[in-house]
Amino acid sequence: MSTSNKISTSAQNYADSLIKVGQDGIMTYDAILTDLNTIRKITSSSQELIDVMESPAISVNTKDEIINNVFSNQINEKLVNFLKVLIDKKRFYELNEIIEAYSNKVDEIHNIKRVEVVSAVEVSDNRKQRLIEKLQSKLNKTIIANWTINPNIIGGLVIKIDDDIIDSSLKNKLENLSKNII
Repeated sequence: MSTSNKISTSAQNYADSLIKVGQDGIMTYDAILTDLNTIRKITSSSQELIDVMESPAISVNTKDEIINNVFSNQINEKLVNFLKVLIDKKRFYELNEIIEAYSNKVDEIHNIKRVEVVSAVEVSDNRKQRLIEKLQSKLNKTIIANWTINPNIIGGLVIKIDDDIIDSSLKNKLENLSKNII
């Protein structure tokens, strides 16, 4: 989840077209997302595949054949055709942005907010659940939290919601105290 990265307008538009596929009942939102994640997994494991798909020296027909060979048995035909459109429009390089934009749009549809929570030590399941419930109440959304540990924050929590950061870490409090003293 890197919502702080600006997603291009064209990537948003392609994501919207995938949302339309879900709205029209051709595929479910989750089935599309599963296929997109399969595409991401395959492409991220092969820089050579990415290079070929983005190369202006290789014909669109050759790229379409490669798309068929690599993806036809892995994903729905609609997504195979979607990849071919990206190739035809020379937008394959935006694939990861499109997947991120689509994922964000599906989260909005399902009223989900993804947050990142950093703690200095492992947090008990009970405390995690209480924090999630507080955030759900405050944001009026279903919260999916990604928990990480960073001992450098000393204590407390750092919560990132989109571009907003709630920093209740001991490190932050000590830095603020030191600024006020000087």
